[in-house]
Amino acid sequence: MTRIPPVHALSAFEAAARLGSFAAAASELCITPSALSHRIRLLEELVGERLFLREGRSLGLSEFGRRYLDVVRQALRTLSALPMQPREARGDCVKITLPPTFARYMMVPRIGEFMRLHPQITVEIYLSVPLYDLSLSESDVEVRFGAGNYPDLVSEKLFEEPAFAVASPAYLASIAPLRVPSDLARARLVRSALEPWQPWFEAAGLDWPEPSSGVRVDDLGLLLELIKHGHGVGLTRAHFARELLDRGEVVRLFDLQLVSPPHAYYMVCEAQQAQRPEVAVLLAWMRSTFGNT
Repeated sequence: MTRIPPVHALSAFEAAARLGSFAAAASELCITPSALSHRIRLLEELVGERLFLREGRSLGLSEFGRRYLDVVRQALRTLSALPMQPREARGDCVKITLPPTFARYMMVPRIGEFMRLHPQITVEIYLSVPLYDLSLSESDVEVRFGAGNYPDLVSEKLFEEPAFAVASPAYLASIAPLRVPSDLARARLVRSALEPWQPWFEAAGLDWPEPSSGVRVDDLGLLLELIKHGHGVGLTRAHFARELLDRGEVVRLFDLQLVSPPHAYYMVCEAQQAQRPEVAVLLAWMRSTFGNT
């Protein structure tokens, strides 16, 4: 089966070859240098050859890259010659990548306010898996749920909040009463690397290791769904569980919470992106909207 390279990767290659610089090509294409590098690596993987050679600070084409450049330029000329209907001019656009739970419970209910305040800015929302997608890729801004150690990037903590244990009434009715934290020894614990149990155990005075059995998920929204459907006891936070708690679909257990959980939400971007006016506007709005929650 023939794999056709994506046009955005071909455009990145042509721009970098013409300008002799990844940074200059990224600026021309209005993407980050890391995004441009990602596109070049993708194209090299598809063609099975190195396209560029680096010698010190200079960037040059490989022998294959020189031959391939002629093919790519011809293909792009053919595509650009195709007559197309003119599009209305768009305002400024900001691409933001969010963890699914943050997008669902935090951003979506509030994004209408930003759109009313700044109708000239188009926001494109993408999803990432916390702790796994650690490159900015094609986004201008990311919200990351993690420990906050992001070298070479501008990062700012949005908020953290206590973690506490919850379970569904149906699950609680199926087991002996859970009156104190040590009673969890007879409960099923729902696990997630995003909300580890061991720090909570320590706060509860329990010298227990991280659980190694029971269902495990890597999405905080899915974690809550598992708890709601009676699969065991899990840890959550107020912003995500508020509606379920209010409706009685999950119940908070014990008078105990982990005041400083190991993970929090951070805004992350590259320094040059933070200087773009539309990005700065979005960052300021997120800071005022979520920073004091």
